[in-house]
Amino acid sequence: MSAEAMTTTTLLARKQRREPIACLTCYDAAFAQLLERAGVEVLLVGDSLGMVVQGQATTVPVSLEQMVYHSRCVTRVARQSLVIADLPFMSYATPERALESTARLMGEGGAAMVKLEGGAALAETVARLTAFGAPVCAHLGLLPQSIHQLGGYRVQGRDAEMAARIEADALALQAAGASLLVLECVPSALATALAQRLRIPVIGIGAGKGCDGQVLVLHDILGLTPGKAPRFSKNFLADLGAGGFAEDQADGATADQAADRTGAAAHGRPADRTGISIEAAVRAYVAAVKTGTFPAPEHTLA
Repeated sequence: MSAEAMTTTTLLARKQRREPIACLTCYDAAFAQLLERAGVEVLLVGDSLGMVVQGQATTVPVSLEQMVYHSRCVTRVARQSLVIADLPFMSYATPERALESTARLMGEGGAAMVKLEGGAALAETVARLTAFGAPVCAHLGLLPQSIHQLGGYRVQGRDAEMAARIEADALALQAAGASLLVLECVPSALATALAQRLRIPVIGIGAGKGCDGQVLVLHDILGLTPGKAPRFSKNFLADLGAGGFAEDQADGATADQAADRTGAAAHGRPADRTGISIEAAVRAYVAAVKTGTFPAPEHTLA
């Protein structure tokens, strides 16, 4: 990463210069240092920690106390990346509660921005937060905190009515003062159109390559996803050659067999892992976002 610290202003400049923004989730100090060193510009302390760190089935059980704790772990060491913290389920049910929750995430947790899920109904909340100097990242499309209401993890905005609603929500949240928008699991054509229409940066996850940047869950790019990985994600560590060794052993292969499958000799000789590391995988992700090779068509939802 350059010496330039990421702020809402520098992210907007990235959009204006058509420079893709690389974002990953982050939940602790060790990974915050590694991700920043590897060039990740935005660190999202996501409530996805409930699933990948705590083993929960959804993000709903994550508490504000837990979000404050993990945010502080990240911001203690992050120096250049912009740190965004998720407002967890029901912590912004009213504008007043949102102000109190944001005060904790920014004051105690050290976050530079908060993220909330929902449409135009939250415009007043966004306006109140920004009026008090708290930058807001909006989140539309698939809303993980509303998974019980949605009935599952499904692509949003495929029909004209829902697409029009997402567009109207995005414009309302921008008008209310949102500085950033995450679009999750929407058709690439809709995401591209919104990125072109909105003046604020649009970060996609399962939304195609027409967004102003991309975000993925850190564990997904390292092949550590509990259960089945989302179709829009990519295991960048496996691409470097390390993933196959671990996966083969997990499938019951002996160490020798696993080594053979990754090009190493049998009989105890280790696989050649020259140049393979977690940091190299993160750098590969950043490079793929910057060059536009990720997401590829197979990571894009129709």
